[in-house]
Formats: sequence, C-alpha cells, structure tokens
Amino acid sequence: MPKHSLNPPKWVDLYADYLFNYTIGRVNDVATAQDLVQETFLAALRSADNFKGEASERTWLVSILKRKIIDHYRRSNSAKGKAEISINFPIGSDESEGDWLEERVADKRQLNIEDSLQNEELGLAIQACIEKLPKKQAEVFTMKTVLGMETEEICNELNITPSNLWVIIHRARTALASCLKDNWF
Repeated sequence: MPKHSLNPPKWVDLYADYLFNYTIGRVNDVATAQDLVQETFLAALRSADNFKGEASERTWLVSILKRKIIDHYRRSNSAKGKAEISINFPIGSDESEGDWLEERVADKRQLNIEDSLQNEELGLAIQACIEKLPKKQAEVFTMKTVLGMETEEICNELNITPSNLWVIIHRARTALASCLKDNWF
C-alpha cells in the first residue's frame, strides 16, 4: 500500500469546503464551523511530524476535525463535561470509511451542479429540522447519530439512562422524518 504524503499549502483549496460542510452539519453555527476548520488546519500543521501516511490527507484532517468537534461540545457542556469521551479512528482507513453521514453524502468533487445544489439543500433541510427539535433531543441526536458517540458516554455526559436515551433518539428520528417529509420530499 503506497504511503500518503502531506501538502499543507494546498489544504485550503482542496479541503476547506469539505471540512466546513462536514462541520456545519454537526455544530449548526457558521462562525463556530469556520473556527473549528481553522483550528483543524493549525493542529494538523503542528502535528504534521506525526502523520504516518497510512491514511489519506483528507481522512487524517477529518480525524483531527472530529476531535475538535468533540472538544467544542465538551467546552459548551463543561458542567457535565467530566465524562471522558473517546472516539475510535481506524488506523489505515481509506476514503470509504467514516460515519453515517460521510457514507451517504457524495464527494463534492464528483458532483455535478444539480447534485451539488440538491445535496446542499438536503443538508440545510436536515440542519433546519434538527434546529426545530427540543434542545435535549437535538443534543442527544447530534451526539449519537452525527458524532457517533457511544451510548454510555452520552448517558454519563447528560446524566440520563440508556433507555431514556433511546426514547429521546426515537422521538428525534420521528420528528426529523416528519419534518423532512414536510420540508424536503
């Protein structure tokens, strides 16, 4: 398997839009998303010596970004942020691996204009529907489904039981499905 290399001068041109779109769906705030992408690039520059070339440059940047997003939620939820959060990043992962959203959203470089607009509209519709959820439902849904956190981590973070978590997730999914049916399909 060939080793991947880093090319920091090209990061903004190649990955800024992808990383921003990835982030905005998770934090629902443009300024925060921009800050997290910028923090990701700075962290990547600082840790470039640790890049082993086992993953692609984009996959490596996304893994750093995921940690930045988790840190953002930890800071915003600091009163409850005592629970230790860990996330697994497979070593040697390829572009096809990722969370549920990455697997369902096509690579922007491969989209034609119509697909790109439709994908952007769907992302905005999902974001708008998440914003309409009650705060607790939106928070639990984002942590579990978007960030991919483990049930135990979320329960510790929010001081809820696993059964309560699944009730909240079920209600959030039902409300999102209804919202998307009304506003997207």
